[in-house]
Amino acid sequence: MRPHTRLIILAADSTPADVIASMRERAFSYLSKPFSFDTLAEMIRMATEGPCWDDGIEVVSGTPELIRILARCDLKTADRLVHFFNEIAELPDPERSQVATALREMLLNAIEHGGRLDPNQYVEIEYVRARHMVACHITDPGVGFRLDEIHHAAIANPADDPMRHVALREEQGIRPGGFGVLLAQQLVDELIYGQDGNEVLLIKYLQSAKPKSP
Repeated sequence: MRPHTRLIILAADSTPADVIASMRERAFSYLSKPFSFDTLAEMIRMATEGPCWDDGIEVVSGTPELIRILARCDLKTADRLVHFFNEIAELPDPERSQVATALREMLLNAIEHGGRLDPNQYVEIEYVRARHMVACHITDPGVGFRLDEIHHAAIANPADDPMRHVALREEQGIRPGGFGVLLAQQLVDELIYGQDGNEVLLIKYLQSAKPKSP
């Protein structure tokens, strides 16, 4: 009845299926109890200050165990999507926050460097929740890269100069940061890049089911 109205759903009880259904219906955000009033305030701020567009998040296919999504190459869309995944995940702590942080870092890289922050471009995210692990597969529309080419990232720093990339980013006029890949490697158990560098797979084993070392 009111196109483009931003709907934030507050729920006392919730299931992953409920969250996926809300995404299909273009809800702006979804919060289930107990939720932070700071988080609610931030979502309201984003909803009121953002430009009037359709949702930017499209569910291609979705079940609580496997969901595939297209997300607009926009930083606020990334934050909203990570929040939706937090509601879907049903992971114990600290795995929940670790997966969410790693997913956000890799998603921001895909949107900023692969999609060039072009709202006409989309990244594809596939999330899999298996019995003993979760996996997130992100594919961006860029040409890709090799890890040994990103000298402006913390992962490329030599052991004797762990902050070298900061000076390189300043010289090249790149915003502060560059810790995303290094941080994600510490938070998940597997971080695997595809052949062309425009797709990455994150795998997190649940603590009770990590594979034994050989």
